[in-house]
Amino acid sequence: MNVVRAKNSKETRPSRQTRRAQVSRTRLLEAARTVFAERGLDSARITDITEQADLGKGTFYNHFSGKEDLIQDLLDDILDELIEDIRARCDGIDDLPSLLDAIIRVHIEFFKNRWEDYVLYFQGRADLHLEKSYEGIDTPFIKYLSTIENLIDTAIACRISRSTLHKIACAVAGFVSGYYSFAIIATEGEDVDKTLGSLRAALVAGLVKFIKETLPSM
Repeated sequence: MNVVRAKNSKETRPSRQTRRAQVSRTRLLEAARTVFAERGLDSARITDITEQADLGKGTFYNHFSGKEDLIQDLLDDILDELIEDIRARCDGIDDLPSLLDAIIRVHIEFFKNRWEDYVLYFQGRADLHLEKSYEGIDTPFIKYLSTIENLIDTAIACRISRSTLHKIACAVAGFVSGYYSFAIIATEGEDVDKTLGSLRAALVAGLVKFIKETLPSM
């Protein structure tokens, strides 16, 4: 029995080649975070990423079909983690101001010490509104916005259309993103999260007002 277990364990363990490939992929993703934060999505080149990762272009193309593929993978990872945190924190909250406050808190805590991820999130949102955007970049954002839509739907008593919910979710994401950017400028290198936290009550009040004006029957 022990021999069989040992054999099965050995069979399921990733090979050395697989482990090396995973290490290379992780290095490329981490390098891309840094390069995108410094240069932006458009200006960053694959060469910049491979040089930052100290890997060759051939290794890059072993993992990604191009820059668009890499961007989508990064956004998938970031937003999937953010969605998980939002769902965990907001589960069971059906009061609109409390829900919005929780959503904002999640974003503040999530992007704390994750400047590169915030820049990618911010640039990705902006790219959605451009005529020429990166293919597939909308997929992770649709999932992210749908999560916010569903949560807000449970906190609003009246029935509203999906398109209106989507607009509200976009406004929530836009408010958070805008305030975070403002806090970065206002702090000039000080504690961004502390500054944004002090604005949270005003942000919640503004979002509640926006939603009530959008839905006069509330």
